[in-house]
Amino acid sequence: MLETPVVVKVHEGLHARPATQFAKLAKRFTCSLKIGRGDAWADAKSAVKLMLLGIKQNEQIVLRAEGDDEREALGRLAEFLADASISAPATGDAGDCGPAVAVEQPGTTPNAASTHAPSADGSGLSFKGVPASEGLAFGQAYAYFREEIVADRQSVAPHEVAGELHRFGTALEDTLRAMLAPRGDAAEHDEIFEAIAEVARSDDFAGAIRALVSSQWSAEAATLKCGLDLAVAFATLPDEYLRSRADDIRGLTRAVAASLLGKPLPSLSELPGPSIVLAEELCAPDLARADLRNILGIVCTSGSATSHVAILARAHGIPAILGVAADRDVLRSAARVAIDGGTGELWLDHSPEFEQAISKRLDAQREAQASLVAYREVEPRTQDGQTIQVAANLGSLAEIEAAQLAGAMGVGLFRTELLFMDQRRVPSEDEQYEVYSTLAGAFAPWPVIIRTLDAGADKPLPGVRFPEEENPFLGWRGIRMCLDCPEIFEPQLRALLRAAVHGNLCVMLPMVDDIEEVRRTKAIMARLSRELTEKGIAHGQPKLGIMIETPAAVLTADLLARESDFFSIGTNDLTQYIMAVDRMNPRLASLYRTDHLAVLQAIRIVCEAARRAKISVGVCGEAASRPEMIPTLVSLGVDELSMSPSAILRAKKVITEIEGTQRDAA
Repeated sequence: MLETPVVVKVHEGLHARPATQFAKLAKRFTCSLKIGRGDAWADAKSAVKLMLLGIKQNEQIVLRAEGDDEREALGRLAEFLADASISAPATGDAGDCGPAVAVEQPGTTPNAASTHAPSADGSGLSFKGVPASEGLAFGQAYAYFREEIVADRQSVAPHEVAGELHRFGTALEDTLRAMLAPRGDAAEHDEIFEAIAEVARSDDFAGAIRALVSSQWSAEAATLKCGLDLAVAFATLPDEYLRSRADDIRGLTRAVAASLLGKPLPSLSELPGPSIVLAEELCAPDLARADLRNILGIVCTSGSATSHVAILARAHGIPAILGVAADRDVLRSAARVAIDGGTGELWLDHSPEFEQAISKRLDAQREAQASLVAYREVEPRTQDGQTIQVAANLGSLAEIEAAQLAGAMGVGLFRTELLFMDQRRVPSEDEQYEVYSTLAGAFAPWPVIIRTLDAGADKPLPGVRFPEEENPFLGWRGIRMCLDCPEIFEPQLRALLRAAVHGNLCVMLPMVDDIEEVRRTKAIMARLSRELTEKGIAHGQPKLGIMIETPAAVLTADLLARESDFFSIGTNDLTQYIMAVDRMNPRLASLYRTDHLAVLQAIRIVCEAARRAKISVGVCGEAASRPEMIPTLVSLGVDELSMSPSAILRAKKVITEIEGTQRDAA
C-alpha cells in the first residue's frame, strides 16, 4: 500500500465535472484507490463519493493506493489534482442550472381564496397579487406546476424483479439519452450533462436503486427513495455549489420516475403557442429555456419568486404578477387568463365580453405606446425648463439594444451581480473589463453607472461562500462583503478603472451605511490606479457615487455627500428598510409604499443634502418608472430617473407634462 499527500490545485476543487474526470481516470487502474480529507475517506473511483467529500481548491488530501499498479496510479492521480487548469469552466456555464431534464421539488402554495364565484361583470374568478411587470395580457393558460410523483406500488413479486430491473435500466438510459442529445449550446455544456450522467450511472444512484429492486421494491419506489436519500446527502453539504447539486439529483430522480410511470414533465420550451404561464415559482433558467415571444404574461402564486425573473419580465415587456393567493388546482383548471401587471389583478375564465373589454384596453395601451416613439430622441424638460435625465437599468449586454431603441440617456444602474451569477465561477478581471468597456462605449457620451457587486445570502454567487443568516437582507452583503473580499472586489475595481477610458463610466457602491466604507473604497481605487500607472496600463478616473438605500445613509447624507460624486436612491430597498416591510411578502403589499410620507421625507433629506454639496441625485428603484411618482420625485429634487427600457418613453412624456418642478414642495 502506498500513500501520498497532495495539495489540490484543480479549479474550485472536486465539484461535479472534475470529480467525474478524476473517477474515470481512477477506473483505468486495477488497484484499490482511496482519497482522504481529514477523517473522511472515499472511493476514488466514485464521482458521487468524491463530490460528497467537498474537496476544495488548495486543500491538502491524501491519496492511498493498494494493488499491482499502485505506484503508477498515485503518480497519475496526483498529477491530475495538481493541475490548476482542469475544469476552468466556459463563460455562461449551465452547471448551476442542472440538467435539461431537471425540475425542482413542488413548493407549498399559500392558502388561497379559491371559492370565488364568477362575478356579474363576466370577469370570472378574480385574484390580486403583487405587481411585478406592467402591462395587460390575455390568452390561453399554460399551467407550469411540478406535481409530486408517487409510485403506483411499493413492492413487487419475486418473479417480477428481473422485469423491474429491465424497466429501470430502460428508463434511466432514455432519460440520459434525452439529456445528452445535441443542442445549440452543446459544446460548452456537454461536460456538465456528462457529469450528471456519471452520477446517474454510479453505484450511489443506479447501483443503490438496483439493489432495492433486487430486494423486491418496485422500480418507481426504489428510484424515488434512493434519489431522495442522495439529494439529502448533497443538500446538507456546507458548500453552496455542491448543495445545489441536490437539485440535479432531484431533477434526475423525477425524470427517471416520470419515465417509469409514463408521465411527461412540463417545460417552458414546449409552450404550444402564445400563452400566459401560471406557476408556483419561476426562476431565470426556466425562462432562459423558453421562447419569450410565446410568453404573454407570468403569474406566480409564490411571493418568493426571484427578483431576477421580475427584472427579466420588465426588460422584455412581459406583464407579470407575483404572490397570487390562488389554489393551484384552480389555476390548473383555468383555460383563459387575463392579467394587469400594473395593478396585480388576475382574472380566470372570463366571459367573451370581458375579454373584448380587456382587448380594447390593450389596443389603447399599444396605441399609447406607439405614440411615445416620438420621445425617443427627446431630452425631457419640465414645462419650467428643468432637464431630467432618463436612463436604463440593465443587467446584461443583451439589453443594450432595447435601451438604445427606447432612447435611454445612458445607464443609471448596471447590476454586475447578474454577470457573476451567469457563471459558475467569479468572472476574471479581463472578462469584466470587456463587459464594462462595451457598455461605456455603447452609450458614450452619456454616463454609464456600474454598481459594484451587490450580493449576499439572499443572492448567493457561485464560487463565494456566504454564511447562513437569519436576516440576509440585513446581513453580509453589498459593500460590506466586497470590502471583506479583496480577491473579488479589487479585480472588479481594476476592470472598472481600465474600462473608464472607453466612455463616461461611473462607479456606484451598494448598501452603504458608513462614510468609512466610501473612504476605504476610494483608497483602494487610488492604490490600484497607481499600480496600473506603474505597469503602463491605460485607465481612467471614474466618478464614484453611492446608493442610498438604508436609513443610516439617509440620516448621514450630508456627511456622505462630501465623499461622493453622486447619489442614486434605491427606492426598492429604501422603502423596505424604512417601512420595516419585506417587499416580497404579498400580505404586506399595502404597507410597501414608496409614496408613504416617511419614504418621501427620506428622499427629500437626501436631495437637500445633494443640492448643498452640488452633486446629482438619481432614483434607480421601481418608483422611478411610475407615472404617478415621477412628478413627486422631480419636485423633491431628483435629477435623474433610471428604469427598465420598456418604461423610458412613457417617463419622458410624463416629465414634459410636469408644469413646474416645485423643488420646495412636500
